Amino acid sequence: MTNPSDNQAVDKHSVTDWIACHECDALHQVIELPEHGKAECSQCGSELYRQVHRSLDKVLVFSITALLLFILSHLFPFLSMKIGERMEENVLISATLELFNQGFPELAVLVFLTSIMFPFLVIAGLLYVVLPLVFDRHFNSTFTVFRWVKKLFPWSLVGVFMLGVLVAIVKLMDLATVIPGPSLFFMAGLLVAMVAAQASLDERLIWHRVLEYSQVKGDEHHPVKHGLTSCSSCHLVLHNNQYSHCPRCGGKLHLRKNDSISRTWALLFTAALLYIPANVYPIMTVTQFGRGHPDTIMSGVVHLIDSQLWGLALLVFFASIMVPVLKLLIMSYLLISIQFKSCWRPRDRTLLFRITEVVGAWSMIDIFLIGILISLVKLDAFATIEAGPGATFFAAVVVITLLAAKSFDSRLIWDNCRIHHE
Repeated sequence: MTNPSDNQAVDKHSVTDWIACHECDALHQVIELPEHGKAECSQCGSELYRQVHRSLDKVLVFSITALLLFILSHLFPFLSMKIGERMEENVLISATLELFNQGFPELAVLVFLTSIMFPFLVIAGLLYVVLPLVFDRHFNSTFTVFRWVKKLFPWSLVGVFMLGVLVAIVKLMDLATVIPGPSLFFMAGLLVAMVAAQASLDERLIWHRVLEYSQVKGDEHHPVKHGLTSCSSCHLVLHNNQYSHCPRCGGKLHLRKNDSISRTWALLFTAALLYIPANVYPIMTVTQFGRGHPDTIMSGVVHLIDSQLWGLALLVFFASIMVPVLKLLIMSYLLISIQFKSCWRPRDRTLLFRITEVVGAWSMIDIFLIGILISLVKLDAFATIEAGPGATFFAAVVVITLLAAKSFDSRLIWDNCRIHHE
């Protein structure tokens, strides 16, 4: 562990009083913000950074709280279902184990990673980074760990998992009495603590280790025009052709993501093909008194409507049908507009991309719902629920569309407009 004041300065080729927008590549000068202030890109409106009062202390407290709640959530029952004298209960890991037992190891791994492993790694990573910094120390691997924490944030889907739990409880209420276990409340607290930790995080305190900068003055130029490039992880601005990797965080440097358009097209085309069997094959089969009742995504929505659960029906329809379709259409439109060198409303197109990034992961609600139901409804001849092949195809669609969003470089939207203006 070393003292930040003794840490060697970032190389002379860095330009530390400038920041490049990660969405449009506009170059801004960094100056001090008022307390609780937020700096936004003057060109596309995305958040660049913010001033959070006592950020490290808050993140430390929320991260420790999250870790304790995470441990407690695995020590007690999560949900219980009672029919007469028969009682079935599960724990958090039950969904993963039951998916594996039913012959869906790929879904088991996905549920385990997004609802258990990645949230734990995010919490542990934040503690590893923040705890030493509170005492004016840091590890040599601090930047590398924090870079990976940022990569895992979008894949830590505790909020989506809890929404899946809510839908599962409502669907089971007609079948039996559902009893929330202590772990359910610990998990809800974990969600709040993780959201609070992320909201309290001032990344500049990690990358710079002291509060140096805070507000933004817009500049009509961009890094490439000035012979500069920006690290996509820590946002350090450097002169071009000096490094292949960022000297501060170790992230790979690139003016634009390699083969962004072709890779994104390939992923979208794959997702579109997989979306067909995802809707044709059943995602789960409900068996009551020996009679099977397979459900596709759409038939599940219809069943919720027949049960007068309009709110949940709209939620599932939006998350499982509308979001994947709209994401495919929006991403395709953005790629076509770039390839045709369109300069039409670049700020609005950037906003569209930002929305697809935010809502894309919520399609995982169906996968979490299936895992919870099959782990809880195991009542032999009375009622059982089994996962179907459609669930695997649908999970693949969700993951691939998320990867497509990661491979897309929104800065390409603005490159065409700069060419037109020059």
